[in-house]
Parts: sequence; structure tokens; C-alpha cells
Amino acid sequence: MDWFLANSGMVFERAGQHLVLALVPMVLGLLISIPLAQVSRRHPVLRSVVTTLTSLLYTIPSLALFIILPPLLGTRILDPLNVIVALTIYAVALLVRAAMDAFDSVDDDLRQAAVAMGYKPAARFLSIDLPLSLPVLFAGLRVVSVSNISLVSVAALLGVGNLGILFTDGLQRTFVTEVVVGIVAILLLALLMDAVLVLLERLLTPWTRASAAASRAEPVTGAEFIADAQVHAGARP
Repeated sequence: MDWFLANSGMVFERAGQHLVLALVPMVLGLLISIPLAQVSRRHPVLRSVVTTLTSLLYTIPSLALFIILPPLLGTRILDPLNVIVALTIYAVALLVRAAMDAFDSVDDDLRQAAVAMGYKPAARFLSIDLPLSLPVLFAGLRVVSVSNISLVSVAALLGVGNLGILFTDGLQRTFVTEVVVGIVAILLLALLMDAVLVLLERLLTPWTRASAAASRAEPVTGAEFIADAQVHAGARP
């Protein structure tokens, strides 16, 4: 505890670096995965190819990827961009399948009800498919957040600033306290990100609570469910 209090500024600085390196790839991976999953799920052959390729991407060792990327990107070995690109690749590998499962989870009856109400394909995706797939999609995001926070620490072996530096420095000095602080800090960071994602999911899917309450009272039709989601999401056909 004395070491942490004496070096708290450095620990919080490393935690900030760690958070940025984990969060940015997760956001980029989400932006890439959603349209890729939407296109792939409509074509069985493309879906199979994308699923296979993304599974293979995730098997690439993280340290090897961190070393391979600088020559490909024309960056320095210590450039944080290498970590962001590598973790974005891993995020896409996980999120594409999660996004496909999320879109598959939307009831076809609701899609048909949306078509009957005059929704165009793009409007239906943005107003119905995407919002109603959020619970499953957020489950995938929570997995990616934990994965990214864990993988960022590997970049410390190359000298990229993050909480993993506490591991390498502690091991070099045989100072267990510094290693323990690094482990606890990464664990707390993972718990914090998970809590934020859970809160964000609840804020973005208020109709799930409304639908749960309504289901205890009386059945809800597809049109009524769409109308309720539309009101909460501020969507229009």
C-alpha cells in the first residue's frame, strides 16, 4: 500500500493509457463489425467465409501481431497505433459473430410487422433490427472489453505504456508489490468497463424493461412492441 500511495500518479497515468488502448479498438471493432455482420448474414456463403476468417484472425498470437504490424503500417515499434490496430483486428474477430447472433435474435415476426407498417430496409435496420439486437450485441461487447484489457498488457513487453509496465518492471526488480498492484489495477479497470457497458445497455434498451412489465400483465403484439421501441429510441419509419 505504501508503494501504491507513493506512486499513485504513475499508476493512474498507466491506467489512463491502458483504458484508451482498450477502448478505442473496441469502438472501431464495433463500427466495422455491425455492417459486415449485416451483409454477411444475408448470404450463407459469405457468412461462412467471414466466420472462418475472423476465427483464424483471433488465433494469431498477440505479441507476434504487435511485432508484424510496424513494418506493414510504417510505424515505430513503440507506436500505440500498432496496439490499436492489433486489438481492433481481435475485436472484429469476436464482434462479427456476436453481431450476427444479435441480428439473428430479432424475431422475424417483428421484422414482418415493420414491413407491414411501411419501413424501408435501411429504416427497418436502424429502427428495429439494430435496437432490438442490442442486448445480445452488448454481451459480445462485454467479452471484447475484458479481452482487450487483458491483451493490452502484452504490449508492455515492447515498451508501450500501459499497466503491463508494472508487470515487466516488477519482474525485472523482483518486486512483487508492483506486480500485485498491476494485477489489481487491471482487474478493477475490467470491472469498471463492464459496469459501464451494463449501464449503457440499460440506458439504450428501456423497452426491455417495459416489455418485461407488460408481459406480466398481458401479451404484446409485434406492432405494439415496435411502436414502444420506436418511442423510446426516438425512431421513425
